[in-house]
Amino acid sequence: MPPSAPLLRRQLLAWLLVPLFALLVVDTVVSYRVALEFARRAYDRALVEIARDLSLHLRSGPVLDLPDEARRILLEDPDDRVFHAVADRAGRTVSGDAIPAPAAAMESTQREHFYDAEVAGETVRVVQLRVTSAANGASGALVRVAETLNRRNALAREILLSVVLPQALLLLVAGVVVWVGVAHGLAPLERLRLAVSARTHRQWSPVAEADVPGEVRPLLHAIDELVARLDDALTLQGRFISDAAHQLKTPIAALKANLELALREEDPRRARDALAAAHAGLERISRVVSQLLSLARNEPEAGAQARLVPLDLGELVLQASSEWVPAALRRRIDLGFEPAPRPVTIDGEAGRLRELLDNLIDNAVRYTPEGGRVTVRVEADPPAVNVNDDGPRIPEEERQRVFERFHRLLGHAEEGSGLGLAIAREIARLHGASITLRDDVDGIGNTFKVEFPRPA
Repeated sequence: MPPSAPLLRRQLLAWLLVPLFALLVVDTVVSYRVALEFARRAYDRALVEIARDLSLHLRSGPVLDLPDEARRILLEDPDDRVFHAVADRAGRTVSGDAIPAPAAAMESTQREHFYDAEVAGETVRVVQLRVTSAANGASGALVRVAETLNRRNALAREILLSVVLPQALLLLVAGVVVWVGVAHGLAPLERLRLAVSARTHRQWSPVAEADVPGEVRPLLHAIDELVARLDDALTLQGRFISDAAHQLKTPIAALKANLELALREEDPRRARDALAAAHAGLERISRVVSQLLSLARNEPEAGAQARLVPLDLGELVLQASSEWVPAALRRRIDLGFEPAPRPVTIDGEAGRLRELLDNLIDNAVRYTPEGGRVTVRVEADPPAVNVNDDGPRIPEEERQRVFERFHRLLGHAEEGSGLGLAIAREIARLHGASITLRDDVDGIGNTFKVEFPRPA
């Protein structure tokens, strides 16, 4: 496996854990803001209470008359620094610390007004209390109390920790559970990999689907189908090699014997006869090789496909029949052609259909005795071609087997490879046509019929 190949386990963990971690980060930020707001409101209330207590000690002037005990209770804190200031109704600081007044844009007409400021180099939270009671003679005075943010931040952190820590632990536990779950879920794939790796090149049976996840089964079915197609292809290849060896063994042996005889023979006439026999053997070998290649080229299992175009069936059959007239005349056979009453169009590939017709007509001429008759007839409805011969009647129990490769009827001395009808059947299949064999209409011989589908 290349180093850059992504691992499914890592991808699953990333898709599961990364969103959870991102959610934890977002939740942490939101929780911290919420905790700060909660701490701000809580300590703002305490800050207002200090300001109100200080306002009770205001005197005319305004002057803050604050006893030491009250000062210690209200203005001293072990964690934060507390500042205070008293201003007149015009906003000018009269006594206390230098706490900045709120900006004009921030000024509020409410009795209590909160704002952030900086005192003695520290960030503080300030409350400004407007005194409205006139009992102490300080009506309209302003009391400002400021406090640093140490306790507020500490409270916010405690709240955040109490919220985020359990979530972080939960995320950690979820990560472990997800890791174990992904490992357990991918275990069948690992077993499947081991099962496939342990197979030899001779094992083509489907892989067992036990414990295979449902999402993986379509992939497993596709692999099984691919393996089945490879098995078929290798079977076809092996069968082709076996067929070629079977068909070429005898004529090559005869060719070798005739050539050896011609080399040893001193009589020119006998040497010429041996060479003539060798030439006939070469022609037979050439024909067998040609038919073997044609059979391999036309087998649908090997991926053969016909390029279908509209064709005039009558014209095609007439051309094929005409080329076999000389061979029929040499055997004194009456080769006839009967066209259809009207033009017949089919979808087909001319080259392959000519090969189909050549094999049928060759078979008819080869097995029809001298003086016999062979008729090639075209039908229009449905589109079909009939090849009638006067050859020996083929028994019904043999009529399916004659289309098998290398099958030849016993008791016939005619030479042949037994491939012609097999090639014709494969070409018919490529065109969606059917080829059948039945008795001739006159009771003598046989009729091969190729019936084509109607054109689109």
